[in-house]
Amino acid sequence: QVQLVESGGGLVQAGGSLRLSCAASGSIFRFGVMGWYRQAPGNQRELVAVITRGGSTNYADSVQGRFTISRENAKNTVVLQMNSLKPEDTAVYYCNARGLTDNYWGQGTQVTVSS
Repeated sequence: QVQLVESGGGLVQAGGSLRLSCAASGSIFRFGVMGWYRQAPGNQRELVAVITRGGSTNYADSVQGRFTISRENAKNTVVLQMNSLKPEDTAVYYCNARGLTDNYWGQGTQVTVSS
């Protein structure tokens, strides 16, 4: 069993930046894909960004060019750097780790962007 703990959320003005971190209780090397998802009130959870073990990345169109995902296997950490934040980025952000046969979620961290 692996626990994922997100941190770094908060309140920021539009145009500002936040850095989210996801710390895993064990090695993340075995997870082929790790990523960040978000869920705004009344909406379904949606993909924000994912990164493979090899470092390939994929981003939602809405965050492309503004967000950067990175993965530090040695530190068992995945980071989401969020720049040029917009009010529509407001949501609870969840870390995800996906292996061949298992899938884990963090508890989420709130990001609120004021206009």
